[in-house]
Amino acid sequence: MRIAIVGGGPGGLYFAALMKSLDPAHEVTVWERNAPDDTFGFGVVFSDETLGSIEGADQVVHQRMEQRFARWTDIDVTFNGHPFTVGGQGFAAMSRKELLQILQERVAELGVTVHYRTEAPDPDELRASYDLVLASDGLNSSVRTKYADVFRPSLDRRHNKYIWFGTDLVFEAFQFFVKQTEWGTMQIHGYPYSDQGSTFIVEMHEDVWRRAGFDSTEAESFPPGVSDMYAVERIKEIFAEELQGHEILTNNSKWLSFHTVRNESWYDGNVVLLGDAAHTAHFSIGSGTKLAMEDALALAACLHEHPTTEAALEAYQAERKPVVESTQRAAQASLEWFENIGMYAEQDPAQFVFNLLTRSRRITFENLKERDPDFAARMEAEFARHQGAADVAPAMFQPVRIGELELKNRIMLSPMDMYSATDGMPDEFHLVHLGSKALGGAGLVMTEMTCVSPEGRITPGCPGLWSSQQADAWRRVTTFVHEHSTAKMGIQLGHSGRKGSTKLMWEGMDQPLEEGNWEVVGPSALPYGADCHLPRAATRADMDTVVADFVAAAERAVDAGFDLIEVHAAHGYLLSSFLSPVANHRTDEYGGSLENRLRFPLEVFAAVRATVPARIPVTVRISATDWMPDGNTEEDAVEIARAFVAAGAAAIDVSSGQVSKEEKPAFGRSYQTPFADKIRHRVAAPADVKVIAVGAISSYDDVNSILLAGRADICALGRTHLYDPSWTLHAAAEQDYRGAGADWPVQWAAGRRKPPTSRTDKVPPRLQLLREGAAEVVHVRWTPRRASTGV
Repeated sequence: MRIAIVGGGPGGLYFAALMKSLDPAHEVTVWERNAPDDTFGFGVVFSDETLGSIEGADQVVHQRMEQRFARWTDIDVTFNGHPFTVGGQGFAAMSRKELLQILQERVAELGVTVHYRTEAPDPDELRASYDLVLASDGLNSSVRTKYADVFRPSLDRRHNKYIWFGTDLVFEAFQFFVKQTEWGTMQIHGYPYSDQGSTFIVEMHEDVWRRAGFDSTEAESFPPGVSDMYAVERIKEIFAEELQGHEILTNNSKWLSFHTVRNESWYDGNVVLLGDAAHTAHFSIGSGTKLAMEDALALAACLHEHPTTEAALEAYQAERKPVVESTQRAAQASLEWFENIGMYAEQDPAQFVFNLLTRSRRITFENLKERDPDFAARMEAEFARHQGAADVAPAMFQPVRIGELELKNRIMLSPMDMYSATDGMPDEFHLVHLGSKALGGAGLVMTEMTCVSPEGRITPGCPGLWSSQQADAWRRVTTFVHEHSTAKMGIQLGHSGRKGSTKLMWEGMDQPLEEGNWEVVGPSALPYGADCHLPRAATRADMDTVVADFVAAAERAVDAGFDLIEVHAAHGYLLSSFLSPVANHRTDEYGGSLENRLRFPLEVFAAVRATVPARIPVTVRISATDWMPDGNTEEDAVEIARAFVAAGAAAIDVSSGQVSKEEKPAFGRSYQTPFADKIRHRVAAPADVKVIAVGAISSYDDVNSILLAGRADICALGRTHLYDPSWTLHAAAEQDYRGAGADWPVQWAAGRRKPPTSRTDKVPPRLQLLREGAAEVVHVRWTPRRASTGV
């Protein structure tokens, strides 16, 4: 093959070396506009997995890199002067300049032609005369720009400002300094890359950056290689204690805003993207150089394995794009955490450190427990201490109060529509469905949305509470739960609004009924989707009826023995649609501004709160974002939550979306938890109001991680409980927990031990077991002394 490579950074050079190693007959040419000794930045970090791949592909490059690595296992975090160390991670880093030298030497040895200080020819010319054109020309890729109609790139400019430095202070581990200043929170990301220096990145929100005066050089245009010396002097002053008298080293150091790059397609004919030209991920989650070299490994392998270039590039994209997108999701969670770091300023230092370490949701409590059991034990003890708990236990099994209601643990059965009632009457199905979750250990068992009127149903199968007969049927469920378990029972009251009069889910979700349908209402005459009912815009008389229906249902709920009432103001149902600008186009006092859109939902909530005795908490579920360009955002959700807290909500149950069929949610692990986190820290916690996280929380590790980090007070699990009605008790068995937070029904007590999965007659030596049981975490530090002795 004749291969043209635009960009002679690590990714492009490594790909050139791999292709030439696979077949010396390949003709490989690289164009690099900078000189060979020009490099911007200081160190690069690699994972053990990436290094293993490099070793397998090119042992020469790996051996030369290995000789220059700084290695360590610890993460040091200093938060407002409080130091913490977590071990067992495993890192390797080296100088970016030395990495480039290794790769430059390698491609020269292999016979690759490299044109330094030379702009690449026009991409059209290259693709016409070469079999393959590799665009590894970075964030501002000219090749990507030229073919943007095919690659369809998106660049997301983020809210933080950051600046890259080096320092002659050699850190011994990965180092985070988080500092509260008079202007706001600032942080340092640092790590050693040799026995002589460390990378030193200063980051802060743009608002903090401006308040601190760093914007004084904003209008200046620094030439390549020239650094912002004003920033250097200010940072020396602000972080004098952290720098310990050491120097700040500059190399094209100037303030930047991070851009997340995504491309819908990574190749066009014989032109393919690699590294930052194809994607970026925030530096807090990993190295762009690492990702680029992983791209190079995958692309070289695909070209070697497939008979045509087209097949190879298709395979490369299919292999790498999902991996990169997963990394980008973690990086997005991480960068958003750092953008919002100021809201954690009042956290307890131990909880803050755990929050920081688990910010991407890739590292969890169990991960940390495996790597550093002492640190994990300390986190559980600190959580227990702050909750005023008598015993240390997994966070999910610590008791919690919602208003005056005490729950034995922090697990809630999330409301899930079952569509199995007849004329609104709950029956044996509901008794078994909800009773099994109560027996299975959940602290709070919630009904599905229980409709306040016949016309407030979603489907003919939805249960209701508009009659005394229905109240009697619900009392049968609450009586069973209270007599046979220590769980508490909550009921979710709601009105379907414009999403009503539809078929059962398994007959056609959101599809209008063909027979037996009823008129639906909404804030405006706008359908939920193209094939959905056109609602009638609610009149004031309609609204008065709805308020009265909620009040009557709440009175019946108290009579039926429920311990908690939740008002459903999420998922596009009536109250939710009033809140959303997507569904609410009213021009009266109930539409327009957020204050106006809140008016009717708050009226309903206040009426329910006034009806219900103080001993019974009233909570609310909201959609924290509409996942729509013109819909509610997470910032709107903060204000919506604030309004419900002021109205007396004892807890905010934070879900999202389902307001429009056109929504584009960003699904992922615990994907709604950041919304709960923001509401908890900005609104709920100061008011002693609990926050419930829900959405793709599926393991006890997820739950404990969310709670220990302070992102929520309670976790609601839905489908997980459908898979395993006794999930909570089984989670207790998995964690070897026995206590009041997971009390097994006496009839089931014999099953509280986890059954063996296999049988073996092999007995390990007792002394070996003793040695293994006494194993301690090895805290490997990087120091110039160790580097000089080769240790």
